[in-house]
Amino acid sequence: MTWEITFYNKKIEEQTLSFPAGILANLIHILELIEEFGPNLGKPHTAAMGKGLFEIRAKGKEGIGRSFFCSIENNEIVILHSIIKKTQKTPKKDLALAIKRMKEIKGGNKK
Repeated sequence: MTWEITFYNKKIEEQTLSFPAGILANLIHILELIEEFGPNLGKPHTAAMGKGLFEIRAKGKEGIGRSFFCSIENNEIVILHSIIKKTQKTPKKDLALAIKRMKEIKGGNKK
């Protein structure tokens, strides 16, 4: 069973794919694992954030990247928001934005 990975919109796709090279390489590796095995990889690759939101945990020599996603019907996950972490905790505004977008997607209001 293969999984399809999509992005919330073109801007999020560009933002995610513009991660620094080392982080991007790790992110792409994790995305390939998700396509093959599904999103429930667990740490260190993915983690549940609660309320149906999950994160991809990409690391590289440049730092740590996070891409927040949710799963929807037909084995599809949607990347909702991506950041380069600058602190230990995920900023609340980034988490709130990902949750807002997840609610839009699950409500059928995809942009």
